[in-house]
Amino acid sequence: MNVTELARKLKITTSQLYDHLPKMGFDIGRRAIKIDNAVAMKVLKQWSTYQTALKKQLEEEQKSATSEETGQPQEKQVIRLPLVITVREFAEKTNLPVTKVVQTLMNNGILTAMNEKIDYETAAILAEDLGFKVEKESADTDTSAIFAQDVIEQTIKEEDPKKLLPRPPIVVVMGHVDHGKTSLLDAIRKTNVIAGEAGGITQHIGAYQAKKTLQKTGEERVLTFIDTPGHEAFTTMRSRGAKVADIAILVVAADDGMRPQTEEAVKIIKAAGLPLVVAINKIDKPGANIEKVKRELSDVGLIPEDWGGSTTCVPISAKVGTGIDDLLEMTALFADIHKDRIVANPEGKTLATVIESHVDKNEGVVATLLVQNGTLYLNDFLIIDNLLYGKARSLRDYKGSSITRVVPSQPVKIIGLKAAPLVGSVALATKTAPRDIEVATKQAETRHAVVTPKQGEKKEGVASVNLILKTDTQGSLEAIATALLALHHPEVRLSIVSKELGTVTTADVLTAEATAGFIAGFHVPISTSAAEIAAEKNVMIKTYKIIYELLDDVKEMMETLIKPETRRTTVGRAKILAIFRTEAKSMIVGAVVLDGSIKQKTRVRILRGEKDVGEGMVAKVRSGKTEVASAQSGQECGIAFEGKYALEVGDIIELYEEETVKRGLAE
Repeated sequence: MNVTELARKLKITTSQLYDHLPKMGFDIGRRAIKIDNAVAMKVLKQWSTYQTALKKQLEEEQKSATSEETGQPQEKQVIRLPLVITVREFAEKTNLPVTKVVQTLMNNGILTAMNEKIDYETAAILAEDLGFKVEKESADTDTSAIFAQDVIEQTIKEEDPKKLLPRPPIVVVMGHVDHGKTSLLDAIRKTNVIAGEAGGITQHIGAYQAKKTLQKTGEERVLTFIDTPGHEAFTTMRSRGAKVADIAILVVAADDGMRPQTEEAVKIIKAAGLPLVVAINKIDKPGANIEKVKRELSDVGLIPEDWGGSTTCVPISAKVGTGIDDLLEMTALFADIHKDRIVANPEGKTLATVIESHVDKNEGVVATLLVQNGTLYLNDFLIIDNLLYGKARSLRDYKGSSITRVVPSQPVKIIGLKAAPLVGSVALATKTAPRDIEVATKQAETRHAVVTPKQGEKKEGVASVNLILKTDTQGSLEAIATALLALHHPEVRLSIVSKELGTVTTADVLTAEATAGFIAGFHVPISTSAAEIAAEKNVMIKTYKIIYELLDDVKEMMETLIKPETRRTTVGRAKILAIFRTEAKSMIVGAVVLDGSIKQKTRVRILRGEKDVGEGMVAKVRSGKTEVASAQSGQECGIAFEGKYALEVGDIIELYEEETVKRGLAE
């Protein structure tokens, strides 16, 4: 078998094949033209195993290089960690890039943003994986742990059992984009919340309540629903939604089946230990296949009850209303089964989780909280992340009506806070403002949360895309920033110069001009003055209503800065037999084609023994006295060679074609 043919079968160049053969244990030199068929078959058979081993070796080398680059200690360094720490603070303590910490967490199945908190146990495991020894910081007071999600469960455990009363179950609705989660909630609440959603994508987590009279008992029940966005960019928000819920409804489209976000939602639900009901939606569509969905559910460990398992599946059509009552009956049944833990003390310590927050141009800072213990009253002070966020000056229920108190499991919209709190934070409500506590400032949590390399981390030859990010809500801000962390390449980096909530302003334009960046706005307006100055200073501002369009644009900008790759493909080889004429930069020679073909107007590489001595071009090819387009393997021919390097008898010329290939971030 010809070497070029074998290289073609392996989808590599002849030169690359010559490099790999000795590493695979085959003693074949670069001058070889043909390989014994038996040897060639061995090469083909061993190629896959060899590639796997080579890939593993490269990964280990890269891991070693990364360890040295990031300063990961050879000997385990001792670090002290508090009961709760943000991902960004953890990165600072370990002197590691935030992106590496986020990636390590993702590799362990934990999906977080840089400003999201992780508990001590998670942080300790993470630190051990990264080569550190861990000690726990001693807490002088209980306030150090008050903002952890686990504190809600701990607080309820410490309440007087006699004062614990049943509360409405909190139900999280999860699933793949376009599988009908919002349609399901619409059918339950009998209100149209779909029309305003761009591209059918729910952009923020919302909490709603529904009253349902159960068919079997006639009892009226209240259910609280959390609607989680299905787009992959909102992984962090989905994870938080599962943390505050009691029951999960997994929506799967009967005509589409299990999809990537569906499987991800299953992992989150299992990790949270939530009781699960599967709603098989869109059963009214022509392509619906309920049995196929059940088979795919079984593949991820969710065995349907009618298949001998324990997973409850309810066929529904949110569009026409089929099966909705059955789904609610089943959800209420699950709540009854787990009623011992769906309790709270309305008179106890008031704790609530931030479900959504944003800055409204008319109302100012707006936050949606879900009360999980105690009762929140109008004008209560709110402490979040050990900062005083001000008074709850206005309380509104999910319908928009003003209320004066909020009981457990009830969502509430609060207006009048001093800053937009981080989604997923736990708020403590008090009647009086504690002394000696710092007051939150406007956008304090987001203004300095910048995804940029540390000083000195910038490398020579690495291009940069600078971004100023403005969004309408805190949840969107974190979700977009987390998704942007996944966009990386050795030759280009993304620098989020600033990320804030609210309208695109003149200050943003001036920042973009100073950093040669561009402004991306998500669901936010552009002020008139900002638009005028941007046009004057040629600063690009783009606004978006759909997350993945923003991500695609940023990815495209980064890819334009990656140098394209030039790939060479060997098309033929010939041996020089005679020199007929030599001029300053051209020669007429005689040659025999060893393999492939010799074409005119094709570039060549000159091999003299084991050395590469230069390059040139085959200008013309003759067969006898006739000029031909090409000569094939085994033929002798005359060649008009052009180039500054002189050919000698015995030289091998290797003809190649070049292709310029655009490279993406995934390469």
